[in-house]
Amino acid sequence: MSEENGILRIGSKAPDFKAKTTHGELNFFDWAKDSWVVFFSHPADFTPVCSTEFAEFARRAEDFKARNVKLLGLSIDSVYSHLAWVRAVEQMFDVQIPFPVVADLDTKVAQLYGMIHPGASETVTVRAVYFIDPLQSVRAIIYYPLNVGRNMDEIMRTIDALQTAAKHGVACPANWKPGDKVIVPAPVTYDAMNQRLGEAGLERKDWWFSKKSLPQG
Repeated sequence: MSEENGILRIGSKAPDFKAKTTHGELNFFDWAKDSWVVFFSHPADFTPVCSTEFAEFARRAEDFKARNVKLLGLSIDSVYSHLAWVRAVEQMFDVQIPFPVVADLDTKVAQLYGMIHPGASETVTVRAVYFIDPLQSVRAIIYYPLNVGRNMDEIMRTIDALQTAAKHGVACPANWKPGDKVIVPAPVTYDAMNQRLGEAGLERKDWWFSKKSLPQG
């Protein structure tokens, strides 16, 4: 695994682990097999910002499922605390939380993934989000501080962009969303550069900067 001081890097192999969750014991690689995973930590159960986040993840669960994405939560709380809090969130926000939440009282998983940032807190996890592909490679990481809730639209947009880039071998520009044009990789030889200048079907700014539309559907 490529990491330094307990912090995963983009391109790292996601660490495997076994843990108790609200859905029973989970073997991460077995559970995640052939799926993308959005693995996210929250500071603590029974806290207001975390409760709003869990409600939003629950509301978007079918959208993630449609993209072959599994959701997995974690905090340094017991499974009993998780169960009671999940029930409270479901009642408070009129949602059903269909994804498991890892109980990590000994902080083993949090330490493995670098979810505890001493500059923010020595005792709770930050709002980390790891985007993990079906080959267990970490494809993107977003950290939010304790006092700022996550943006579900951005998390969904990141999944869409990662999957689009992987499927089509392209890049996604700033503010990209599904249906927008994507960036075509720049040529790396003189002949390819000249070929690009005459290539049809592109929105070309220069030989090294071209966009194109992808087939819909």
